Amino acid sequence: MKKPSYFIFLFLILLSCQSVLQPSGWETEQIQIARDEFGVPHIFGKTDADVAYGLAWAHSEDDFETIQKTLLAGKALVGRVYGAEGAAVDFFVHLLETKKIAKEQYKNTFSKEFQAVLEGYAAGINDFAESHPDEILYRGAFPVSTLDITSAYILSLAQMSGADRAVQQIVNGKAGKVLPDPNPKGSNAIAIHSSRTDTGESFLAINSHQPLEGPVSWYEAHLSSDEGWNMLGGLFPGGAMIFHGVNEHLGWAHTVNFPDLLDTYQLEIDPDNPNRYRVDGEWLELEERMIWLKVKLWGFLTLPVPKKVWKSIYGPTLVTDQGAFSIRLGALDRIGAPEQWWRMNKAKNFAEWQTAMERLELTSFNTVYADKYDTIFYVSNGLLPKRNSDFDYEETVPGNTQATRWKEYHEFEDLPQYLNPSSGYLFNTNHSPFTASGSQDNLSPSSFPKEMSFSLRENNRSVRFRELMPDRGIISWEDFERIKFDDQLPEELAFRTNMDSLFLLDPEKYPEIKPQIEVLQAWDKRAPIDSEGAALFAFSYYYWRDKFNETGRTWESTLTEAEVVEGLSAAKTHFQTHFGKELVTLGEYQKLVRGEKTLPLWGLDDVITAMRSEPWENGMRKGAQGESYIMMVRFGDGLPIIETINVYGASNRPESPHYADQMERFLKRDLKPMSLDKETVLKEAVKVYHPGEN
Repeated sequence: MKKPSYFIFLFLILLSCQSVLQPSGWETEQIQIARDEFGVPHIFGKTDADVAYGLAWAHSEDDFETIQKTLLAGKALVGRVYGAEGAAVDFFVHLLETKKIAKEQYKNTFSKEFQAVLEGYAAGINDFAESHPDEILYRGAFPVSTLDITSAYILSLAQMSGADRAVQQIVNGKAGKVLPDPNPKGSNAIAIHSSRTDTGESFLAINSHQPLEGPVSWYEAHLSSDEGWNMLGGLFPGGAMIFHGVNEHLGWAHTVNFPDLLDTYQLEIDPDNPNRYRVDGEWLELEERMIWLKVKLWGFLTLPVPKKVWKSIYGPTLVTDQGAFSIRLGALDRIGAPEQWWRMNKAKNFAEWQTAMERLELTSFNTVYADKYDTIFYVSNGLLPKRNSDFDYEETVPGNTQATRWKEYHEFEDLPQYLNPSSGYLFNTNHSPFTASGSQDNLSPSSFPKEMSFSLRENNRSVRFRELMPDRGIISWEDFERIKFDDQLPEELAFRTNMDSLFLLDPEKYPEIKPQIEVLQAWDKRAPIDSEGAALFAFSYYYWRDKFNETGRTWESTLTEAEVVEGLSAAKTHFQTHFGKELVTLGEYQKLVRGEKTLPLWGLDDVITAMRSEPWENGMRKGAQGESYIMMVRFGDGLPIIETINVYGASNRPESPHYADQMERFLKRDLKPMSLDKETVLKEAVKVYHPGEN
C-alpha cells in the first residue's frame, strides 16, 4: 500500500485543527421573524435573548459576509482571509489587547441579563454558520463566543476614539495630537419640542451619514420581546441591539463628535537597555510580546509573520526610530457600551434613559433625544479623562512622570447638555456643542474645562440649519421635512477651506472657461440632479480635496484665483473627455449604484442632505457616504408615527429582491411607514417564519 505523501498528511493535520460547529439547541419555535414588504426583519421573541438570536439569524440571512468580517476582526483573524491588508487589522487588535481585555472584564462589566443577550446573539450566528457552511469565510473563526463579540465592540469604539489614527501617526513619525480624519463622517440629528409644533407632537430626525456599504453601514431591524424590548432603528453588522432609533416611548439619534478622547505619551528609554523606561526616577520594564500574524497566501496556506508589541503603564506602546510612544484612551478601560445601548433600548422614559447614559460606557457621540412626554435633550457625550492642567495634552505628553497619567473620568453631569431649551429645538450636525439651540439657550465654552477640547467649529449644515430654523413660531411637519431634506449650501460657506474665489472670477478675463464661470455665478448653491452648477462645484471640491490629501496641505487654506482657474479648466477637460460636452448636470456626473442599477444622485458634501462620492467609471462618480438610513418620528398620543428609508434595501445579497428595492424611494425622499405594533406587523408581513425554516 502506497504511503500518503507529506502534503496529504499536512492537509489532514490542518483539517483536524478546524473547529467543529454543533447546533446550539436554541428553542427557535418561540422566535418569529416577520419580513415586511421591504424585507425589513421584525423579530419577536419570548425573551431578550431570543430576540438577539433572531436578529443574528435574520441579519446573517441578509449580510453574513460583512458580519463575519466584523467578528474576524474581534478574533484577530482577518489576515487569514484578506492577506496583508487584513493582517494590519490583526496587528491593531494584538496591540490594543482587545481579546485579553474582553476576557478580563466581561463578567464584571456585563449583568447576567445582558450576558444572556450576547449568548443568544452568538448562538444565532453559530447556528446560521452551521446551517450554511459554504458561506463561512474562515472555518477556524467558528464557533463565535461572547468574548469575541465583546472584543469586536472594544475594537470598534477604540477606532472611533482615534486609536487607529494615533497608531498610524506614530508609525509615520508624526506622534502627537491625533489629527482629524481627513474625510470625517457627518450626521444630522434634530429634535423639536411639542410646544413648537402645530400638532402638539415632538419631532425627531435620525439621520446619520455613514458609508453606504461595509462594516459601518446601517442595517434596519425591529426588535420586540415579552420582556419589554420593543425598538426599531439602525445597527451595524455584528451589532446585537439597536444603536439609535425609537421605541414606544422615546428615541434618539447619534452624530460623531470630536472631544479629546486619547492621549499620546513619549517614554524616556534607557539608552543602555531599550526595554526599560524611566518614570519618576525609577526604571520600569516594558512588557514585550511577540505576536504571529497569519497572512493568507493562497488557498488554506498562510505565512506566519512575527511582530513585536509593547505595553507601558500608560497603555499600548510602539517603538519606532523616533522613540517609544504609548497611547491611553477610555475605550480600553470601560467596555460596557453594548449593555448601555441595550438599556437605552429598553428605557420607558427620560429618567430611565438618562440613567443608562450616566453609565458613560459609550465613549463618544453627540446624542439628541425626544419622547412622547414633552422632553427633548442633547448631550455631547464622551468618556473624558480628568487631566493634569499643568500639561498640554493636545500634543505628546511626557511619559516619564505619573503626573501625566490620568486615572479618573468626568461624570456625565460635567458634559455639555441641554434639557427642554426655551427655543424649543435642539440639533447637531457634527458642529460645536455650544451652538445646539437658540442663541438664548446656548452654552458657553468657558464653562467647561479646556482639557475636554470640544470642537468650536461650525459647518455648512449647522449654518444652513440656522438659516432655515425660525427662532420663534410654530413648525409644521411639512416645515420639518423641508428643513431635513434641504439640499442648499448656506449663503456664506463654512468649509474648512475658503472657496469663495470660485465665485469671484471675471469671465472676460478667462474666456476659455467663461461658460463655467457664468454657470457658477448663477448657481443657487443647491444640489439637485439637474444642476450644472452643482456638478462643477462637486468636481472642483473633489479635485482640491484629493490634491490636499496627496500633498499634506492643511485644509485650513484659501484657494487662490489661479487654483480656481486650474480646477475649472480641469473640470472642462474632464467633462469633454468623458461626456462629450463641457457642462454636465450633477445627475449625469454622480450616480447611486447598486449591482446593475445606476440612478442619478443628488447631494454634495456638507449640505443637509449630504452625499460624498468617489470616482467610479467613465468619468462618473458614485455615492459612497452620506444620507443612508433616515428615520423621521412624531411623538404624540399612542405609539410614535415612524417613517424610514435605507439607501439600498434590507439585504446585501445581490440575488435578493430587497438588494436595491428602496433606491428609487430614497432618491425621491419617499419614506416608508413603519410600526412598533406587533399585531399590525404580523398582519401586514409578507413572510413570517422561525429561524432555520427557510
